[in-house]
Amino acid sequence: MKGSSLGEINGAGDVKKLDAAQLTALCGELREYILSVVSQNGGHLSSNLGVVELSVALEYVFDTETDRLIWDVGHQSYTHKILTGRREAFRTLRQREGLSGFPKRAESISDPYDTGHSSTSIAAALGFAKARDLRGETHKVVAVIGDGSMTGGQAFESLNLAGELDTDVLVILNDNSMSIARNVGGLSRYLSKLRSSPAYTGSKQAVRSFLSKVPLVGAGLIRLIETMKDSLRYIMVNGVVFSELGFQYYGPVDGHDLKEVIAMLEQVKELKGPVLLHVVTEKGRGYPPAAEDATAFHSTPPFDLETGKVSTDSAAQAPTYTEAFSQALTGLAAEEPRIVAVTAAMADGTGLEEFRRRYPSRFFDVGIAEQTAVSFAAALALDGYKPVVAVYSSFLQRAYDQLIQDAALQSAPVVFALDRSGLVGEDGPTHHGAFDLSYLNHIPDMAVLLPRDEYMLSHMLRLACGHEGGPVALRYPKGRGLGADAIEMLLPRLGGAPSWGKGQMLRTGSQVMIIAAGPLVYDALVAAQTLEEEGLEVAVYDPCFLKPLDRDGIWEAARWCNMTLTAEENAGTGGLGMAVTQLLTESGYHGKIRNLHLPDEFIPHGSQKELRKRLGLDAEGMMGAIRDMCR
Repeated sequence: MKGSSLGEINGAGDVKKLDAAQLTALCGELREYILSVVSQNGGHLSSNLGVVELSVALEYVFDTETDRLIWDVGHQSYTHKILTGRREAFRTLRQREGLSGFPKRAESISDPYDTGHSSTSIAAALGFAKARDLRGETHKVVAVIGDGSMTGGQAFESLNLAGELDTDVLVILNDNSMSIARNVGGLSRYLSKLRSSPAYTGSKQAVRSFLSKVPLVGAGLIRLIETMKDSLRYIMVNGVVFSELGFQYYGPVDGHDLKEVIAMLEQVKELKGPVLLHVVTEKGRGYPPAAEDATAFHSTPPFDLETGKVSTDSAAQAPTYTEAFSQALTGLAAEEPRIVAVTAAMADGTGLEEFRRRYPSRFFDVGIAEQTAVSFAAALALDGYKPVVAVYSSFLQRAYDQLIQDAALQSAPVVFALDRSGLVGEDGPTHHGAFDLSYLNHIPDMAVLLPRDEYMLSHMLRLACGHEGGPVALRYPKGRGLGADAIEMLLPRLGGAPSWGKGQMLRTGSQVMIIAAGPLVYDALVAAQTLEEEGLEVAVYDPCFLKPLDRDGIWEAARWCNMTLTAEENAGTGGLGMAVTQLLTESGYHGKIRNLHLPDEFIPHGSQKELRKRLGLDAEGMMGAIRDMCR
């Protein structure tokens, strides 16, 4: 990087030393650098390519070591990280013990707030602003939020609060017409109207054309208007919604015109009270594959930079759990016309795109609003339909109250398809599905199903959709299934469709019983086979359900063994291990019991395989635990 503009950036504030030409060059170099790292490590690409100029402008205008800059969600913060002293460390993005893919207070003083889920930035900015006011300080507070995140209820709650607090805060609306999936709802249509308004698209050109014909002074007037930051444009295009909430609205501004964005930021920086700057950007800017398919490159695994094709290997033949869910649901929907699908702006990520294509009238995207998704689905269920809410495990945490009040309390037969349960890998602690067994297990009337592979997922989805006694959660991990050959090797004669509330004995043994949740069943089978060679008889039991727990089946399976080991990718409190321990203890079990689970801490990012090995949640970890119990 020697001799480049990027090579001059070693810490926060260095951007301010560059001239206009260097700043323009810097934007190009940043895109190249982000592309080179993400193509190797994977990560959020299209959103980061879209905010390069905006990020550079923010670092140029503000002092991020003193001012507070909060990125909503935070998966668009790569440029910010590079410009604030993490240029070289950026090569370790999303790697174990490397940089997080999201803002992290532990990484830099320029990251004042950890983010990872959407719609929180405005509330956080208001908190920082009032803390500043109470101390009598004068630094600036800025929140950058996407138009997709603006569909979240917390964003509107915070906009309303901002008008009440009347403190100095700048909200930058990064409008790229897209969150992870296509934006929906009234706000999306409103922003589209602003973007396409003749006042935005035509006024500047019309004024320039008119003034250029004025003899002698026309060119000077054009320059004067440009130095006035296009005030005519943002006077004519009035953000009525935001103005009514108490904000001074400015925009829309071309987010890729670096000069214009810097000029606008310099102007609004000095304004008093709540200010909203509407910036229009393009996801995937500068890399055609990402610009053409921003959804595919929202969060991408490593890919070939020349072709944009995702890197593959010979092991990647089995379908992902998401793909298995998608295929199973569309098949069931063909049989049962009452089945409808609900997503919170994650149709592609949760596998609902094919359902949307085949059954558009039975598909509902509520935007980034998980609370609304649950209440909406509960009403559908209570009125005779069979809603399936496909959602990431960690995102469903945002609707905990609705799970209790609207779904379970009313015995609404909603099916919750919990994708990304357990350890998700490189996205880290904000995305690990580490708590779902715990927060679902204690809710009355809630059933919790634990498919061990992609085929069992299909069987259990059918069971769930046929259940009428209340809500059902179907929990499965991120990544690919085992594939038919691997399953046949480990379970040549066993398996098959489960019965409601019943577990399955997959391997017999008289000394040790392993009771494992979901895909960890196969690690248990591998461990049992290896330990058999050491002379130890190990049985393996798949509970299939956390709730209703097969109490009789588990007791009958474990009572003859003098050691029982449970294993789950979930917090220790409230999960499978605690339920089995309580059951066995109450039943008079006198053997040793040990529970393998996630530790009582937030698990950092890293590959799923690395994390499972480090935490002892693989076959090797199970064998080690059993050997310890035998001592």
